[in-house]
Amino acid sequence: MPHSLVLNLLPSSPIAPGYLTGKHLHALFLTLVSSVDQALGDRLHEQQKEKAFTLSPLQVSSQFSVLSSKLGTLTQNSKLKTQNSLDFLQYQHSHPIPAGTPCWWRISLLDDTLFSHLTPLWLNINSSHPWHLGSADLQITSILGTAQSTQPWANFSPYAQLYDQASDTSRQLSFTLCTPATFRQGKYDSALPTRDCVFNSLLSRWNRYSDRPFSETLIEYLFPSFFDIRTELITHPEGKWAGCMGTIGYRILGDADAIAIKQLNTLADFAMYAGVGRKTPMGMGMVRRI
Repeated sequence: MPHSLVLNLLPSSPIAPGYLTGKHLHALFLTLVSSVDQALGDRLHEQQKEKAFTLSPLQVSSQFSVLSSKLGTLTQNSKLKTQNSLDFLQYQHSHPIPAGTPCWWRISLLDDTLFSHLTPLWLNINSSHPWHLGSADLQITSILGTAQSTQPWANFSPYAQLYDQASDTSRQLSFTLCTPATFRQGKYDSALPTRDCVFNSLLSRWNRYSDRPFSETLIEYLFPSFFDIRTELITHPEGKWAGCMGTIGYRILGDADAIAIKQLNTLADFAMYAGVGRKTPMGMGMVRRI
């Protein structure tokens, strides 16, 4: 069952920009896991390929009430391109996040067993217990696991329910790439969200974690219908990644039957949990269906 959990956090000391990278947030997640299951934390740390979780960059909650600027606005504290305060997310910070600033952080889990192993963490959260992000201490004040009117990134759905509730008539599949997405093509990465890159990513994760695999030929019905995208660079310790942000749509064409249409809509709905492309455990490739 995919879960999309939102942790509300409160730093008791400033968080320096150098500790707000995907690498450090990935380490914080492994620390959370290890606090309830050390062996699981070690296994997740050793995994080199497909991982059963994704992480968002750290978001500053107080900014969402005032974000109404046009696409391309550069905020004081971070690069934030926004049409809607939850469509495009902060992915880099150039200034420290001050102590006492409410923040949130999304963790998605694709594997049922992973969520069940972490149940003690969700049920016994201690808001006074400090968690370390670099030299800063964070308190987890609450965890959201169901959709909220002010926080649509929190949700859950069994794989069977995702399939059952998917449309078998809608031929338009549209997405917002909320953080930069990059895709492996051969030996190199590409920032271009082609049909094959986006849907092969979704299909691979769906077939890996659900008990209802779809055919690899399914995406042959899809063709791009519109796009409003741009490249963005994310700085990391080893250099920079080029990623893509914006909106993109695909149309189901040809003689696709109701089952194929339903399966493609299932993958589109699944995108919120799975993300697309590479480095999703480090904040890249967060996606929302439009």
